[in-house]
Amino acid sequence: MTDERQDSVGVVDSVLVALADNTRRELLQLLAAQGEATATTLAESLPISRQAVAKHLAVLDAAGLVSGSRVGREVRYAVKPATLDATARWMTMLAADWDRRLAKIKHIAEAAERQDTP
Repeated sequence: MTDERQDSVGVVDSVLVALADNTRRELLQLLAAQGEATATTLAESLPISRQAVAKHLAVLDAAGLVSGSRVGREVRYAVKPATLDATARWMTMLAADWDRRLAKIKHIAEAAERQDTP
């Protein structure tokens, strides 16, 4: 496996791990809708503390899904769509591969059925 492919797989792995948690998916949706927000603002929309939101944001940041920028005393978070786009492309490639495999199986089954029919 090439280094570039390993890097790509690592990115996808970290994104999937980050998105496995419902709270992180909800945070990502809130950020996508609001454009940018602080942990405090996000915590107001969720049944968890600001500290818990900050920990979830750290996981999303490490996965490359959000970025934080300091504005005065606040850290404002925003969605980074590029990493999500790369993961979506990987999932699309995976789905296309399965579609090709299923089409091949269908073709083989239909050919076998035609041979069995007198």
